[in-house]
Amino acid sequence: MFERVEYYPGDPILGLKEKFVADTNPNKVNLGVGVYYDEAGKLPVLECVKTAEQRIADPISPRPYLPMEGLPGHRKACQELLFGKDSKVLQEKRVATIASVGGSGALKIGAEFINEWYPDSKAYVSDPTWGNHISIFEYSNVPVAKYPYYDKSTNSVKFDEMVAFFKTLNKNDVLILHPCCHNPTGIDLTQDQWDTVLEVIKQHELIPFMDIAYQGFGEDMESDVYAIRKAVDMGLPLFVSNSFSKNLSLYGERVGGLSVVCPTAELADRVFGQLQFTVRRTYSNPPSHGGHIVDIVMNDDALYKQWVGEVYAMRDRIKAMRLKLKSVLEAKIPDRNFDYLTTQNGMFSFTGLTPEQVERLAKEFGIYMVSNSRMCVAGLNSSNIDYVANAMAEVLKD
Repeated sequence: MFERVEYYPGDPILGLKEKFVADTNPNKVNLGVGVYYDEAGKLPVLECVKTAEQRIADPISPRPYLPMEGLPGHRKACQELLFGKDSKVLQEKRVATIASVGGSGALKIGAEFINEWYPDSKAYVSDPTWGNHISIFEYSNVPVAKYPYYDKSTNSVKFDEMVAFFKTLNKNDVLILHPCCHNPTGIDLTQDQWDTVLEVIKQHELIPFMDIAYQGFGEDMESDVYAIRKAVDMGLPLFVSNSFSKNLSLYGERVGGLSVVCPTAELADRVFGQLQFTVRRTYSNPPSHGGHIVDIVMNDDALYKQWVGEVYAMRDRIKAMRLKLKSVLEAKIPDRNFDYLTTQNGMFSFTGLTPEQVERLAKEFGIYMVSNSRMCVAGLNSSNIDYVANAMAEVLKD
């Protein structure tokens, strides 16, 4: 019966963890999976989350199904974080928002919506991008291609080439964009560059789909959503998927959201209904626990303030690790420029290593990163950074 079922080789990023666990090197370091670890190398539980957990548990209450769209407080949190608490677009009720099963679930529901209502549209992702962008849209029957983005020779964005490419696309083609902390390169557009890109999108009637999984890890809560709010100000139709996995350290709870900005409240209501319908035929309704945590933390002024402070502490630790790595590498290889390590944003960095050098790091030093040289900077700490930097210098010099 199952003879035609093909073998699944595994996810290349998640597979790194298995290799890491099997490695017997006492100094081994996992810089592959995109998870924030604290200075002790542990996955943190935020203090604001602990408070929310206590409220949920006292008293322990029944666990009914949530509405298809999720908790109202969860959805409100997504909207206010992305668009601003007092934004005109929210006052006009022009945003259809659902709670989702993580950022991946938001992308999936958005991709299904696009396939249903824009069947001739093609989706374009940055070259490179997070691999699941491609898988999710392709398996929702939305054709996917790549647009120019990363310039390996300069460790920067191929901006002119990217803009020229956008001008060749068809009306209603979809652009998957990273508003901040580009995954996997860590290289973001400037605000001026965003202005140019969004103007091209408007002129050519393209559909921006912004995926933001790291709000607060780049510059700050407001700056990181500049592209989103600018697109709204320009009157663009807009899809936004967001995740609380990283900035609330709620990876396993799978909490995110999908928001669709529409021209009118009436159209937003129609879109909202179709999103509900898609959820119903996909997973019926979102999980409860993580949604309650988001609701409690984001809608309590004191807890929200505490949360922002905790996110900025994580952001600052990542920036400190970038600076330390740069300084050690510069000392070891003084004729090479490592400025890109500190100009990149967020949890990830394209290190510039070749696949062969990445493989050597794993075999000789027990240091694991993705073969395309993507490193999770949050895996570094004061105990391992000198070891990692010296190993990187060793393979770069040969």
